Amino acid sequence: MEASSECQLRCSLCPQTTGAIAGAVGRGHLKVADFDALAAANPWLREVELSNLGEIFLNPELPEIMEAAHRRGVALSADTGANMNTVGDDALDALVRYRFRRITVSLDGASDETYPLYRKGGSFDAVIENVRKLNTIKRRSDSRYPALTWQFVVFGHNEHEIPKARAMARELGMDFRLKPSWDPGFSPLRDGEFVLEQHRLSATRQGGEAREPAAYSARTFCHQMWEEPQINWDGRIFGCCCNYWGDFGANAFEDGLLESLNCEKMVYARSMLLGREVARGDLPCAACETYLTMRKDGAWLRRGSGRALYRAARFGYRTLKVRRLQQKMRQGRDR
Repeated sequence: MEASSECQLRCSLCPQTTGAIAGAVGRGHLKVADFDALAAANPWLREVELSNLGEIFLNPELPEIMEAAHRRGVALSADTGANMNTVGDDALDALVRYRFRRITVSLDGASDETYPLYRKGGSFDAVIENVRKLNTIKRRSDSRYPALTWQFVVFGHNEHEIPKARAMARELGMDFRLKPSWDPGFSPLRDGEFVLEQHRLSATRQGGEAREPAAYSARTFCHQMWEEPQINWDGRIFGCCCNYWGDFGANAFEDGLLESLNCEKMVYARSMLLGREVARGDLPCAACETYLTMRKDGAWLRRGSGRALYRAARFGYRTLKVRRLQQKMRQGRDR
């Protein structure tokens, strides 16, 4: 669920910068009244991801949303990413008090010289200061929440700072993740072998793969139509986090959560992704490059036991990361 579709940065490859989200997604913030009503009407709801196309900390009602979620027994996360350039003290306190689970911090560089080259309008020093303030509150509260991940999108202009960034992440108690750029034409890599080795090193320490083929990575988002359906800040159903060109005609706040997630267009789109129905022009998936590639190759999504095992493994990996972070914090206190 999008907490805020607004962002104060103008990252070079982001649809925020190009204005692509202005039409369908619009500009606005999730309201605490809407969130609380949705959670109250659906007591089985247990976890909500709050980040997507915008910056969650620009939502002025974020502390109240965290309090409502905690009261309703709903765990919140920001795994898609937050830039954390602007975070109020009340939001930092609420993150710890209401046990916000995880935040992926977008930090593409290890200095104020490289970071703003992509994250235009941002300040590396400001982000690090906010992370340090958050860590101070966590220590004072003896809390492991939220667990923090430093996500470093690799470009030619910042690749040399990967070792420095990894060391800083370790010092800050953050997991470290490298991510390939979606557009290799922007600031192309200068030393591909070095970058590949850095990916392998990060994957070895995290227990994952060095990097996934772009086509496979893109297709994983299609599974969100079943497992993690995207809801806009105003309740409209977008299906997946990659869709910013049209909704599916239903609204979770007005039509009900289950009813909107299983509206006629959503059900038909799922069948399209499985190759069981022909494309329909009134559905966002029909304009998606990932779907068009799947249709061209005849390589449709597969659902079943394999996907269930993947979900279980991912849940276990997330749990393990939190436990490792907790162990590191305990060791640090014991020294």
